[in-house]
Amino acid sequence: MSVTSVEHEHRVTPRELFFDLVFVFAFTQVATLLANDPTFAGIGRGVLVLGALWWAWAAYAWLTNVVDPEEELVGVALLVALIAMFIAALAVPGVFTDDGVLFGAAFLVVCLLQATLYAVAGRGDRDLLGAVLRVAPASLGGATLILVAGFTDSARTWLWLAALVVSYVGALLGGSQGWRIHPSHFAERHGLVVIIALGEAFIAIGIGANGIDLGLGEVAAAVLGLLVASSFWLAYFDFFSIRGEQMLHEREGADRVAFARDLYTYAHYPMIVGIVLFAFAMKTIVGDIGDELDSVAAFALCGGSALFLITFTLVRTRVARRLELSSGRFVAAIAFLLVLPLATLIPALAALALVLAVWLALHAYELVWWREARAESRSLLASPP
Repeated sequence: MSVTSVEHEHRVTPRELFFDLVFVFAFTQVATLLANDPTFAGIGRGVLVLGALWWAWAAYAWLTNVVDPEEELVGVALLVALIAMFIAALAVPGVFTDDGVLFGAAFLVVCLLQATLYAVAGRGDRDLLGAVLRVAPASLGGATLILVAGFTDSARTWLWLAALVVSYVGALLGGSQGWRIHPSHFAERHGLVVIIALGEAFIAIGIGANGIDLGLGEVAAAVLGLLVASSFWLAYFDFFSIRGEQMLHEREGADRVAFARDLYTYAHYPMIVGIVLFAFAMKTIVGDIGDELDSVAAFALCGGSALFLITFTLVRTRVARRLELSSGRFVAAIAFLLVLPLATLIPALAALALVLAVWLALHAYELVWWREARAESRSLLASPP
């Protein structure tokens, strides 16, 4: 058995989709972690856990972009990694209490398998192997710190923070030389994980409605929540997913790799955080539509949408190489933050309706303002890259 690198574009395979299913459960577990500790400190810890989960997923997205996941050895390794990731997800609700060691051990296995497979795939490619060896110490070092954190109490959160800094900054310092990117596959894979994260919002709405009497208000909250989740989807797939793939195709070599790292590996992380924060808020809203939201739930509701949209401003800044604060999405993000104090003073259902109103205003603006750009992007998508 061997691992060979793929030299051409390819579609996302069923095996990759099957591997990604474990992250549906993992994201749900993060929402459970937040629900068990509905404080700002709890949100901070949830964001740290999401950072680790995202790093694991992103690492395999890079791996299966250049190796064939249908090869026997790769398939076996993906299955083992899936099992280890599932065990880590099981431990998420107790990762900062009794299950930190279990999470850390399983997470280290996931990272070790990815680094090993990538190194094996790069044996015949000196540049690729060198790129893997530059990043592997940071990735494995971060995973080791998470394992060590499981044995501590007072320094656990700080060790988690250090672990993510080591992993994310280490990848940045490792440079973009030697890596390879197949743009269509890479963009498609990230679009699918956004859908997986949005699936967590649907699950959260269902969990919030579980065990309560469904009246008109609860049904209205569920519908409004689904419409907000659809707004996240529209903001990503109506234009950004198409244009992102096109910009990857337009670049070559190290510039393409650096752009993929910044636009997808780094920028998609806050997008996922924003979606999961919204999902956490929906658990509270559906069950308590007439109550006022506390500051934490209001922050998750409004801040989740704001974070998701601010990320697009960061992407525009990265593309233009200058600060871009004039977009409708940046204005909408500011509007969400301005709505936040009001969301603690009105019933939860009304706060959710207000958030949806901001989203609808943004969509109406973009349908007019982006009409020509959207048509142009779709015409380019219809042509071979």
